[in-house]
Amino acid sequence: MDPTPLRRALLDWYDAHARALPWRAPPGSGSVVDPYRVWLSEVMLQQTTTVHAAPYFEAFTRRWPTVSDLAAAEDADVMSAWAGLGYYARARNLLACARAVAADHGGVFPDTEDGLRALPGLGPYTAAAVAAIAFGRAANVVDGNVERVMARLFAVETPLPAARPELRRLAAGLVTGDRPGDWAQALMDLGSTVCRPRTPECGRCPVSGGCAGLASGAPERFPVKAAKAAKPARTGMAWVALDAAGCVGLVQRPDRGLLGGMLGLPTAGWGAGEDAPPGPGPWREAGTVTHVFTHFSLTLDVRVGPGEGDLVWTESEAARAALPTVFRKALERGVG
Repeated sequence: MDPTPLRRALLDWYDAHARALPWRAPPGSGSVVDPYRVWLSEVMLQQTTTVHAAPYFEAFTRRWPTVSDLAAAEDADVMSAWAGLGYYARARNLLACARAVAADHGGVFPDTEDGLRALPGLGPYTAAAVAAIAFGRAANVVDGNVERVMARLFAVETPLPAARPELRRLAAGLVTGDRPGDWAQALMDLGSTVCRPRTPECGRCPVSGGCAGLASGAPERFPVKAAKAAKPARTGMAWVALDAAGCVGLVQRPDRGLLGGMLGLPTAGWGAGEDAPPGPGPWREAGTVTHVFTHFSLTLDVRVGPGEGDLVWTESEAARAALPTVFRKALERGVG
């Protein structure tokens, strides 16, 4: 397939319709893109939408405007600022990467995919995105949006996830040294705004004339997905320990594992760190909360009572702001 007509059509569309995002330079502006901003945005966007990530990005870059500023931040401050963006392992990787750039590279990101891949916590997709967008490298940037666009353009019948190598190969065939950053972002924008998962707007698509999925009559069928296995369900206990002033007793979770290094409520029984009840009680039943993680769902029985012992006593509103979502749900169930 000659990629030239398709590339020209999509880049022309991107020039006219590119989303204005706080980490981007407008297409054709010639502005130098800060790799720190590209990297930070891509890490934030791994498990959330641009609308949700944008205020976090702006808050982070106001507070830590350079990678060296972030590298010097306290772990607890970054974890607190990350609350609401998904798994905290990514925040720990964020700090590890920032500190490696500051300590080993003088605060300057490597400008090649291989150099970027050598940084801690920086995987192939993010390395390709930073290389293409910040440094103009002809990198093959493939996220979920790009997979969907490729699956539809070429009507790929192999189900995900087995189709991923084929989708990467097809995407690589469209990459050239001409405007690689804009090309990567054009594909992302096409997938986000036009070639959407359930309701593709094929009438607005600049490359619909060459789309085999549209020609099939059912573009929304692609990418084909294997049947999902049911998520396992786990159960456990969470204690909302209160002192006479109404402060909440929290524990520091182990550095490794789910929600590692974060403050949380004392919990037990669900295989993610075991705590003893924080005192003899009496403990009042406050109902249950359910939270869905990527690989399992969790139901916690919530108990409320007077706590004691080696706890981190935190004012209730401050605890709400600092806790991961599952613990915030349990706290709200316990104290309203």
